[in-house]
Amino acid sequence: MTASSLRPRAADGLVMAVAHRLTERDRQILTMLSRHRVFTTDQLAEMYFDNTNTAQHRLTTLYKLRLVDRFQPLDHRYASLPYHYVLDQLGAMVVAAERGEDPDTSRWRADKALAIGKSQRLGHLVGVNGFFSDLQAESRRREDCDLSLWWSERHCTSQFDRIAQPDGLGVWEEGGNRVVFCLEYDRSTEALERLEKKLKSYEDLQVASGLAYWIVFCFGHPRREAGARRVLAQATVPVATAALGPTQRPHEAIWAPIGDEGLRLRLAELAGVPIPAESEERIAETRAYRRRAAEQWQEA
Repeated sequence: MTASSLRPRAADGLVMAVAHRLTERDRQILTMLSRHRVFTTDQLAEMYFDNTNTAQHRLTTLYKLRLVDRFQPLDHRYASLPYHYVLDQLGAMVVAAERGEDPDTSRWRADKALAIGKSQRLGHLVGVNGFFSDLQAESRRREDCDLSLWWSERHCTSQFDRIAQPDGLGVWEEGGNRVVFCLEYDRSTEALERLEKKLKSYEDLQVASGLAYWIVFCFGHPRREAGARRVLAQATVPVATAALGPTQRPHEAIWAPIGDEGLRLRLAELAGVPIPAESEERIAETRAYRRRAAEQWQEA
């Protein structure tokens, strides 16, 4: 990996010095990096800019201002990949100030911020963020769709009390449809049987929450998807799969619900697919239990 060297600590006074130079788009980029750790130049360009050249120039400016840091991983041929951007010290201080926190108490550390560049999880995290950044970019280009919610894996884990650990959660709205989904982004690094075991955690989440989230499994090759569908055939939670090719986008008609072989739907169209009867029964039981508990509490 070719990475920027660890730079000296930014002086505290720089926060005020650069504040007047930040646009709303800059602040959005810093917040996104704070939430999701790393994005490539192309991902940030799609989400926030009209062309790649403009994105490169602005991101370089943010780098020089100590707001972001960057590194270039090497692929399997030892060729440099595009720049990958992470939050730098001053950027972390700006985000903290935006949240009403003391910038001096931010937990940012240079070695921790750049550690993702050497992690075996880098490809997975960039892939997950690319899935959501494609949706974000599509909603920026069009007025009839919106990625109205995007939770990172870390945020999902904290909100779901570790019952389930999806790679991300999103709410996608298009054409009057609204689908809430948990993403399982597969890079063919684990046995297919492991995917089946993950369904149990989503069953537990459904019982705990009383909600039926769609679980969307995203694969990189049709053969891997076909094998996974055989393993996931008995799913009792709403599941759809897709083999996402390089020219395809997550919102497109690539999703095949389990139980409907040969059917490919747009992501938003999953909202109109009936959920398994087992899911409806568990959700009804959970809601009835909560209703009875609330009534008993009021009577006490």
